[in-house]
Amino acid sequence: MDRLKCPSFFKCRGKEKVTASSEDFHIRENDENQDRGNWSKKSDYLLSMVGYAVGLGNVWRFPYLTYNNGGGAFLIPYAIMLALAGLPLFFLECSLGQFASLGPVSVWRILPLFQGVGITMVLISIFVTIYYNVIIAYSLYYMFASFQSKLPWENCSYWADENCSRSPIVTHCNVSIRSNEIFQMNKSWVDANNLTCINGSEVYQPGQLPSEQYWNKVALQRSSGMDETGVIVWYLALCLLLAWLIVGAALFKGIKSSGKVVYFTAIFPYVVLLILLIRGATLDGASKGISYYIGAQSNFTKLREAEVWKDAATQIFYSLSVAWGGLVALSSYNKFNNNCYSDAIVVCLTNCLTSVFAGFAIFSILGHMAHISGKEVSQVVKSGFDLAFIAYPEALAQLPGGPFWSILFFFMLLTLGLDSQFASIETITTTIQDLFPKVMKKMRVPITLGCCLVLFLLGLVCVTQAGIYWVHLIDHFCAGWGILIAAILELIGIIWIYGGNRFIEDIEMMIGAKRWIFWLWWRACWFVITPILLIAILIWSLVQFHRPDYAKIPYPDWGVALGWCMIIFCIIWIPIMAIIKIIQAEGNIFQRIVSCCRPASNWGPYLERHRGERYKNMVDPKKETDHEIPTVSGSRKPE
Repeated sequence: MDRLKCPSFFKCRGKEKVTASSEDFHIRENDENQDRGNWSKKSDYLLSMVGYAVGLGNVWRFPYLTYNNGGGAFLIPYAIMLALAGLPLFFLECSLGQFASLGPVSVWRILPLFQGVGITMVLISIFVTIYYNVIIAYSLYYMFASFQSKLPWENCSYWADENCSRSPIVTHCNVSIRSNEIFQMNKSWVDANNLTCINGSEVYQPGQLPSEQYWNKVALQRSSGMDETGVIVWYLALCLLLAWLIVGAALFKGIKSSGKVVYFTAIFPYVVLLILLIRGATLDGASKGISYYIGAQSNFTKLREAEVWKDAATQIFYSLSVAWGGLVALSSYNKFNNNCYSDAIVVCLTNCLTSVFAGFAIFSILGHMAHISGKEVSQVVKSGFDLAFIAYPEALAQLPGGPFWSILFFFMLLTLGLDSQFASIETITTTIQDLFPKVMKKMRVPITLGCCLVLFLLGLVCVTQAGIYWVHLIDHFCAGWGILIAAILELIGIIWIYGGNRFIEDIEMMIGAKRWIFWLWWRACWFVITPILLIAILIWSLVQFHRPDYAKIPYPDWGVALGWCMIIFCIIWIPIMAIIKIIQAEGNIFQRIVSCCRPASNWGPYLERHRGERYKNMVDPKKETDHEIPTVSGSRKPE
């Protein structure tokens, strides 16, 4: 639109017209859904979904799992689990959110009895969001610490103790104290008494790497256990505040602003991984690291072990971020006829290929580290925090121009984490918007920033000297089998109760009718294969459950009890909301349960022009209604 022809009460931006009113500043005139808004471009949505799915686990967990589970052979169960568990759930959630244009709680108008499943997803996302931004704060701290001529963990410095060494250290040795009397003494006692060890009598133990001691003594100032809270580590608290300021700034206009930020945060990690891979490939020992990762060390006999298949299914499940509520929330801003099927395929394949690609970048440099230290790759490879903040920084410190590579690496971790964090916060704000649409229209900015402030304050306990124990505790309990329960119930509710064939008809209203053979695979997965796999993983996880510990330090009983309380608080809403819905329904107990297992009268496409014959009697979705009696066509009309 020509700027000069734009009325005074509108602000023009390119060809889009944006109302100047604070009530709908985040909605464009050309948005299909004028109540909730839509993604400005298809690419905004795809990059947001890729950023949400591709996270820290792709870099610090998948490469280790591949190495530990047979190398290249692990890609076989990984691909199979993608097809059987990951992709079916991903497609289901994308379709669900797009069809109803509702977030993870309100979308359960499809089956009111299971509305607590949506609440569980959002609550778990909140807990995970609290500690996930702490990990981003760690990355910020390490990135800032790298702006030096030498990396601070390059050598043992003032913060190190006598165990700091890249080579094995002597702990005991034999000394001659009196004539013909030889004793084995502690090495520190020998040194303090100016004695000399008898050659060949030394007892060695591995030293602690400078990067390990820096992580524990400087970055975390880690206490002796969860019982010793200590003080807030001020620089981590400032990094946490900065992380939340970045998230708040990116989301203050919702998807309209975050959809632009992801053009950088979703693409930049690939640039860094490519640079690290190219640099790693030129180093001595890189081929040895890569062979451990995926090449000559492939062990196909590992495929006989159930643990390998469990690891593949678990990695796919958590890597794709299914059952967290974020996929439903992000997809709810799509236009109704968007091809969510092709989107699901593209995002899932991108996520998995990223994991494989990241492994090459990680193991090429770890191979070089093993080469120069004279160790096997198996002795230097680690997973999780130990890979991101100990092993990889240690390898980078030994490269020429170490600070540059360290800045790149931690900036990559920062952008990987921010993408996932954007989607998690959007899940929360979308839930609020669905429940209080008028308030959210007027106060989107203060509500978004208020959420960030509250979560920042809740996260301060994670930047105390005992903070890492809290991070690990929340991750151990909340990011585990609670999500599996939500996913299983999601499948049971939508496919078995609402009806898989009925849901397929809903999808065809969006993407067009397909031949029956097209749906054959999806029916097999949704009805049978995927639920069985998820139930098996859940049972395995419960059987294999163990008390959490960090760095071999066990958690106190009250800490374990608190962890159980957190996850119980998340999943208890499933039976609570079911009971509430049954009480609110009418009739005898059987009639009430049946009523709650039918879609609400306001379930269906958000906009009237998309409803067709199947939903022509649907009640306005902006209205909250009680359970209704279904018509023959499956649409709803008031009692």
